[in-house]
Amino acid sequence: QVQLVESGGGLVQPGGSLSLSCAASGSIFSIYSMRWYRQAPGNQRELVAVITNGGGTQYADSVKGRFTISRDNAKNTVYLQMNSLKPEDTAVYYCNAKISTLTTGTRDYWGQGTQVTVSS
Repeated sequence: QVQLVESGGGLVQPGGSLSLSCAASGSIFSIYSMRWYRQAPGNQRELVAVITNGGGTQYADSVKGRFTISRDNAKNTVYLQMNSLKPEDTAVYYCNAKISTLTTGTRDYWGQGTQVTVSS
């Protein structure tokens, strides 16, 4: 069984920074792309950032230049460094990873979500 466990959310003032992490555990054979999504109340879940197993990255236009996604393959962990935070960044942030196991093949797994609130 594979689990993704997120940490690092919280309350921050506009202009501040937060760092999220998401660690995958279980009977993992390989981890391919890892992603961060977010969902604000009343909105659809949106893709924030992607990082491939080779380290290539892509970002939503709304976070380019402010957020940085990275990963530590030895720790099966993905990070999201968020700087210059704005109130519109307030949302529940979810990590997602495409993971293969020897028993279930390759599929997407989701973390439980962590709340990020940007407010003065």
